[in-house]
Amino acid sequence: QEPAAPGTGAVLRALDKITTEVGDIELANGSTAEFGSLTVELGQCRYPEENPASDAYAFLTIREAGRNREIFSGWMLASSPALNPLEHARYDIWVLRCKI
Repeated sequence: QEPAAPGTGAVLRALDKITTEVGDIELANGSTAEFGSLTVELGQCRYPEENPASDAYAFLTIREAGRNREIFSGWMLASSPALNPLEHARYDIWVLRCKI
């Protein structure tokens, strides 16, 4: 396992599958943003020390308006978005890269 360095934030991509709206979300570590009825919180983003452009690992917590619970909480990997995806009927969110 290669050593990981902390980024200052992350860039995510979000898709509304009904309206086909696509948008990039830039978050600093510890901050939140809204996309549609979702609130996305970035805990932290990490990247491989030896090759910052090769991958990104972001810890996300996602909540939906009207539900008083998390619909996703965990690590998402930029290189393998299907490994631990947000499973939602309307929205997709995935990690693009860390901000360095």
